[in-house]
Amino acid sequence: MDTLISWCIGHLVEMADAAAYGEQYKKWRREDLPILPDKWQYSVRADKKKQLGILRSLMKRADVDTIVNACDAGREGELIFRLVYEHCGCTKPIQRLWISSMEDAAIREGFENLRPGMDYDSLYAAALCRSQADWLVGINATRLFSCLYGATLNVGRVVTPTLALLTKREDAIAAFVKEPFYTVDLNCGKFTAASERFSNKKTAETIRAACDNNTATVLSVEKQEKTTAPPKLYDLTSLQRDANRLLGFTAQQTLDYAQTLYEKKLATYPRTDSRFLTEDMRATAGSIVNWLQLHMPFAQGIPFTPDMARVIDDAKVSDHHSIIPTMEIARADLEALPSGEREILHLIAARLLCATALPHVFETVTATVDCGSNTFTAKGRTVLREGWKAIDWLFRDSLREKPKDEDSNDSPALPELVVSQTFEGAVASIREGFTSPPKHFSEDSLLGAMESAGADDAPEDAERKGLGTPATRAATLEKLVRAGFVERKKRQLLPTGMGANLIAVLPDTVKSPQLTAEWEHRLKQVERGELPAAEFMEGIEALTRALVREHTTPDAAHAALFSAPRGEAVGQCPRCSGAVHEGKKGFTCADRSCGFALWKDNRFFASKKKTLDKKTAAALLEQGRVSLFGLYSPKTGKTYDATVIMDAGAVGDKYVNFKLEFGSGKKK
Repeated sequence: MDTLISWCIGHLVEMADAAAYGEQYKKWRREDLPILPDKWQYSVRADKKKQLGILRSLMKRADVDTIVNACDAGREGELIFRLVYEHCGCTKPIQRLWISSMEDAAIREGFENLRPGMDYDSLYAAALCRSQADWLVGINATRLFSCLYGATLNVGRVVTPTLALLTKREDAIAAFVKEPFYTVDLNCGKFTAASERFSNKKTAETIRAACDNNTATVLSVEKQEKTTAPPKLYDLTSLQRDANRLLGFTAQQTLDYAQTLYEKKLATYPRTDSRFLTEDMRATAGSIVNWLQLHMPFAQGIPFTPDMARVIDDAKVSDHHSIIPTMEIARADLEALPSGEREILHLIAARLLCATALPHVFETVTATVDCGSNTFTAKGRTVLREGWKAIDWLFRDSLREKPKDEDSNDSPALPELVVSQTFEGAVASIREGFTSPPKHFSEDSLLGAMESAGADDAPEDAERKGLGTPATRAATLEKLVRAGFVERKKRQLLPTGMGANLIAVLPDTVKSPQLTAEWEHRLKQVERGELPAAEFMEGIEALTRALVREHTTPDAAHAALFSAPRGEAVGQCPRCSGAVHEGKKGFTCADRSCGFALWKDNRFFASKKKTLDKKTAAALLEQGRVSLFGLYSPKTGKTYDATVIMDAGAVGDKYVNFKLEFGSGKKK
């Protein structure tokens, strides 16, 4: 056999918890901070050990002389592979497969052009720096502020500034005071002109009285031909934003669907921050566009010659090009795809068509009208060429829920007007309106805010600005929701009371987007080999020391924010014998340092379509087991009865594990 293939799905090797660096760290005490490891420790979860063992045995085989890293072509993919490689003690040469498409042709081409693993050493160094820096700030800041305020306060260099964006917006909405304004409308028969806004109703009434049933005269007519360029192709963030706005998908759902399409070879690599293609893709992308023109319902009847030059720019593609369909789409049964995957694929296809279509051209007309020595303005718009918007309109019309037309506020076309033209008996009326508060964040608008947050503070040459990366933003939002800091209400994202309280007690050091913007800039320097990894980590350690040194006591103004009483006790902790209380998200030990928790959205129970409710939790706490009926099997689609046995672990452990015992005593 020439090639042995195995997988590295998930993080097989993880950074160890703080307790791995000393018994004293099993308890959370401010006096033990900061925790700054001299030598980093790693751990392997029990459910990952089997696959890691397989990889180790394959790497050590005598007939294996080279290891090919075929993990995702990016920073995190490099980290996953290298940690496994080093943990297994492998020293054999590495070659790197770097591809953005799972099509057979792309995979073959990638294997024909494998590169030395050492070419990606700097990428690995940047990935390792990111991982270690997040650990240092996350572990130390979380323990520091949790100890100061007597509650578990999760702090992270991306999640915390994101939560701060949400709370700042809600503060602005709460502080907003709406104010009325008044506009005088002048109906000239064939069109209506409007005055400027007035804050005083009496002023508007005076103008209305002076103009009503008076003669209106056209003072000027200005015409301009304008062009709206086609949109750029999708990177992950722009795809997530449109999918949320047009389809109602969360950022995580969109990433999951896009990842599945990539694995099915129907779309290219999703975790990209580029919105362009490379020159070597011109012919392939052109063929895909031609096929889409013939077969996509929202493209039929709109013939155009695709302008591929508009979507190609080698200088604007770093690790991965933009997201587009692959030619596998021509061979797939698209109707057989799950609806979510099909909708995302159609969205990606529509964007490729729009991006390569003709510009949208229209004419604007602005007419100025005088009446009673008062000036009014009328605006109109006429489409001269639909261009790419014809495809976009048809695509939107095909959606199950029709989104609000972004052009719905455009003025209709005005009649032909000439200077000095008059209109007798114009009718004047007053229209009252109110100033509007800022809008609550949706995932669409929040992703946009995350993308640009801190941009004004970042260095001018920073390649990546904002909070997090396209690959991590969805997970950040989900983490905030799971932790109880943010809640979803329809399509809005709102901070909870606990989330607002957390931001209230944290210093700007950890909640400002400037920190992560600077990090991403410096990580890019590490990736390019321009900044030593050790120098980057020295800066992070200095930041961590300063954080602990400067915060020794809780802020008196916020000290009582987290003193709310705990929920009802449902049993005794199997680790430390403390009380386990029920909360909104689960059942947790009163001793924070113990770490025991049974989460209500537990994956083990969810996969079997069971809810970890109070009765089930109480039985597990009392007996360590509970008999359940009608457990669902994802493999067979059938149900079965079994006893769930809990392995609570030891004080400080991160996870609680479960296994099944059947009537015969056989465990699974």
